[in-house]
Amino acid sequence: MIDAYSFGRITVDGKDYRADLLLLPDRVLDSWWRKEGHNLCLEDLDEALAASPEVLVIGQGRPGLMKVPDALVQELERRGIEVRVAPTEKAVRAYNELAGKRKVVAALHLTC
Repeated sequence: MIDAYSFGRITVDGKDYRADLLLLPDRVLDSWWRKEGHNLCLEDLDEALAASPEVLVIGQGRPGLMKVPDALVQELERRGIEVRVAPTEKAVRAYNELAGKRKVVAALHLTC
């Protein structure tokens, strides 16, 4: 579970992180970075997809500046993955609602 989120900081199961992260069913991968910075691409999600999620929650940053191309969402849906894209605060709420009910993975940008 995600305990708290604020700009540039997130607490997962009592541990604080200050870098973007992938939240997988069995671990947290911190210092997650994207090939094109604020433009998410499929290869940025390799480790998330290796976890075979039913749902992928993508946090675009507090104001939602990280771009998630429609073509990427369509490709993930074609693979049978439900995709939820939102500013990170809303993405955190979505993740917490799904955790324990479905196999969910989160890719979270913590700042812009």
